[in-house]
Amino acid sequence: MTSYKGYIMTIGLEVHVELKTDSKIFCSCSTDFGASANTQTCPICLGMPGTLPVMNIKVVEYAIMAGLATDCKISLNSKMDRKNYFYPDLPKAYQISQYDMPLCINGYLDIVTAEGEKRINITRIHLEEDAGKLIHDDEKGTMIDCNRCGVPLIEIVTEPDFESTEQVGIFLNKLRTILLNLGISDCRMNEGSFRADVNLSVRKETDKLLGTRTEMKNLNSFAFIQKAIEYEFVRQVDSLLADKKIVQETRRYDEKNKKTYSMREKEDADDYRYFPDPDLVPINLTDEYVQSIKRILPILAKDKKPQIMKKYGLSSFDSEMLVSDMKISVLYETAASLTSAYKTLANLMIPLSEKALEIKAERWAVIADMTDKDQINTTTAKKLIDMLLKEDFDPKQQVKIKNMFQINDIQKLKEYVTKAISLNAKSVESFKSGNIQAMGPIVGYVMKITKGCANPSKVNEIVLDMLKDMDI
Repeated sequence: MTSYKGYIMTIGLEVHVELKTDSKIFCSCSTDFGASANTQTCPICLGMPGTLPVMNIKVVEYAIMAGLATDCKISLNSKMDRKNYFYPDLPKAYQISQYDMPLCINGYLDIVTAEGEKRINITRIHLEEDAGKLIHDDEKGTMIDCNRCGVPLIEIVTEPDFESTEQVGIFLNKLRTILLNLGISDCRMNEGSFRADVNLSVRKETDKLLGTRTEMKNLNSFAFIQKAIEYEFVRQVDSLLADKKIVQETRRYDEKNKKTYSMREKEDADDYRYFPDPDLVPINLTDEYVQSIKRILPILAKDKKPQIMKKYGLSSFDSEMLVSDMKISVLYETAASLTSAYKTLANLMIPLSEKALEIKAERWAVIADMTDKDQINTTTAKKLIDMLLKEDFDPKQQVKIKNMFQINDIQKLKEYVTKAISLNAKSVESFKSGNIQAMGPIVGYVMKITKGCANPSKVNEIVLDMLKDMDI
């Protein structure tokens, strides 16, 4: 959904990513997920008086890696600030974060949509500590688990550059893949280590001024993010059409009812009363240090994509899909070294995504090669792939044993089509009446009696020619 009743939406994201360090950002407590409540805490991550936080240098390194991978400028001088607020998930009543001097600024990610390429600008990536977790129990009430307090986070803040749920989904998938390839986060959405806040406003298609935004907090599922955006978009438009004012507020998405609900009025920066944390020294870096981190970065999708396009003659979209997971990119290139059917190989591999990794590169090459040479058709190729996902075998041998070769003989195909036409009188009459789609059941019958082995393009040509030649 991109428009509704003459209105369009504008979206900005704040993506929270827990970093995969062994210890927390300011203390030596473990960051392992799933431990018993409040067993991974200490006076430092609980913010007890008299304690002294110490920066985990690995956190800074990981954040710089994220910044470099998203073309951010790395600030050589930044600092940590205290963000004051009184919510129960942080027992010390403030969060150590970054305010006016973030570590990474002015980056971007380019995404490819059905409409083409679009640049999403990244305002900043800053460091902060995660908060605890509230656990609601009908009998015991609300309890607090502080294990997550002090787990290192980066917050990736975009400009309001999104105009659809599709763009948001593509961006988040690409960002998550980059972070996984860097090895700096496990990005497990179900564990809260990759989650997003969605800022959304609406305006008339003819207006340029952005409307009042609302923020939907802590969405940790791509499906929930999409549903929350679509509901909030419709809710805001319907409210404006009913002469109701949109209030700047924080809302939560209830997946059970598929609705958003108001939590509190949205705070601005002044409400948080930021000030530099007096217990932490500024983060002063050198160009040499940043360059040393840049040298250890793995090859990134944005660098690999043009190589794939040039070497294999693939489209921007296909190349984008292949480099969305570098493991798949490696698999593709390994298979491509064994065949020249580059486009066919990509067409077969891309829809499977991560499942493609379960099949050996040489199997992919053989199937793509046979498909490209018209030895088998796409339907048979997909059957072989489905079979290979269950057990490994030699595709060539399987095709021979089960006689899965594509039927290209025109005379044989005409015999099958003649039979199909004689058994589909209604489709023939419908075609004679001008419904060209009526040839579908006839083609389908041929494919059925040949067990999917007929050459589909030739069958379509023969069916069309024979129907046209029939007396009307």
